[in-house]
Amino acid sequence: MYDKTSDDRLYFSRRTAAESESPYAPPAEVVEEPSVTLETVKQDAEVKALITGARHMMEALRYTDHSERHTSLIAERAGYVLSALSFSKREVEIAKIAGYLHDIGNAISRPGHELIGAQLAYELLVRLGCDYADAILVATAIANHDEGVGQPVNAIAAAVILSDKSDVHRSRVNNLDGLDNFDIHDRVNYAVTHSELTIDTEAKTCHLRLTVDTAISTVSDYFEIFLSRMLMCRHAALFLGLTFNLIVNDVAMM
Repeated sequence: MYDKTSDDRLYFSRRTAAESESPYAPPAEVVEEPSVTLETVKQDAEVKALITGARHMMEALRYTDHSERHTSLIAERAGYVLSALSFSKREVEIAKIAGYLHDIGNAISRPGHELIGAQLAYELLVRLGCDYADAILVATAIANHDEGVGQPVNAIAAAVILSDKSDVHRSRVNNLDGLDNFDIHDRVNYAVTHSELTIDTEAKTCHLRLTVDTAISTVSDYFEIFLSRMLMCRHAALFLGLTFNLIVNDVAMM
């Protein structure tokens, strides 16, 4: 539930077993409607420019896809994670917004994009009339989404981490030079033909199911570049009271 601070909507704390079966279940009381919606954010000219700028930057650096396909998927998955765990409508919408905006810092710079993005997101959300507490939650999630620096410091951040780090798929490959010219990141992403993130509330598990074409890339290649991301997913799932399972070609790997 929330800590009873000056604004009890900012921080999540562990509930006792007597209060809830899930240690990070949302409070039972009714929470107000979101102060800003994802659809409002999507229609904003500044947001559109930042999403486009981030895509151009990542294409120039020859990174995998960071277009609206990626941002929309992360928004959808982050909302799904909290909705499946019965968080409030407001918290689900905040998670969607954080997921959609999580990579806007790339429009300015890849190094430090998580902190740049957090500041940009906070300022534009306040401009759009977002409640300060909600804007802080979005900024905190963005600042903590990247491996090496990020931590699941609240439920919004945990949902964004799970959603972002689980997005591996051949549709993310921007390299048009052909399979023979793929680096390991292109090869691993291209080998993944199906990716699905699901929550089992009864078993208290989070499953990432991948179908990998091992003729293109081996499972060991996947772990070589994505192990740190999978560990982040494990920590994020634990924050939400879940066990993280990675299943590759119907074989449990984690």
